[in-house]
Amino acid sequence: MAKLYSVGKSAPRMGAMLLLFGLLMASLELTGAKIGVCYGRNGNNLPAPGEVVALYNQYNIRRMRLYDTRQDALQALAGSNIDLILGLPNDNLPSISSSQANADSWVQDNIKNHPNVKFRYIAVGNEVNPTGGQAGFVLPAMQNINKAISSAGLSNQIKVSTAIDTEFSEFPTHHQMAPSRMKPFHFSIPSSDSYNMNYALFTAPGVVVQDGQLGYKNLFDAILDAVYSALERAGGSSLKIVVSESGWPSAGGTQTTVDNARTYNNNLIQHVKGGTPKRPTGPIETYVFAMFDENNKTPEQEKHWGLFLPNKQTKYQINFN
Repeated sequence: MAKLYSVGKSAPRMGAMLLLFGLLMASLELTGAKIGVCYGRNGNNLPAPGEVVALYNQYNIRRMRLYDTRQDALQALAGSNIDLILGLPNDNLPSISSSQANADSWVQDNIKNHPNVKFRYIAVGNEVNPTGGQAGFVLPAMQNINKAISSAGLSNQIKVSTAIDTEFSEFPTHHQMAPSRMKPFHFSIPSSDSYNMNYALFTAPGVVVQDGQLGYKNLFDAILDAVYSALERAGGSSLKIVVSESGWPSAGGTQTTVDNARTYNNNLIQHVKGGTPKRPTGPIETYVFAMFDENNKTPEQEKHWGLFLPNKQTKYQINFN
């Protein structure tokens, strides 16, 4: 069975990237944009899950990332035909890693009990620090969930992943990996310099960064190709990336404006129909972060990533086609 892994997030948010072995790609559509939106629920004024699913359908958003297993959302997704990345929260990792029976029960409760939900991936843990106390739980938890999925006869339908913070990624420059690391939330442009902003917002008129024979017009491609370069160095050249978080906040920090958010997200949706300089064959399956502003988050800029306001009105014009 193909395994999936992922790497974390930044601003512009280049979030979790699921890395898929080439054999899995035969089952994925290879033409047209493959866009989803992350459905976070860390707010006290958000619409009910049934209304959210209706909003996805209204705007023809066919893929969703859900960060936990609250049953009301899974019930609302039944029969919607929306492809789903389902998260197994970090606080479940010790229990799942220590017991196959616990993993079997988790799959029964959250997967098998919802036969009309179109599960695509299970993300086991989210951005667990590889040097932290929970790191040792991730692999055995993934293995136990994978066994439970296989025992349920669902391994051809559902793939197992985890999310690793992009703080531990590096950038390619001049044919090698640069020593600078991506920061998890703030790989952002700290000034109003138009050179840097155009590079971040997909609006640069030409190549901004030349890496040997590869020319980069935007930061998104540079981040993806940095991960591809790291994979190649680790013997993972057959892997393919799914970007499961990418976006731009509209308030709360430097350059966090509605205009920049609109520019970034609309350009992102169009850009991922193609590939990157290193991997020019597209499209790139990508999940925009996020569906709604979430007012219970901190710091302030974390509240403002939504494409929609909690009243379900679009914050700005967005085209998912």
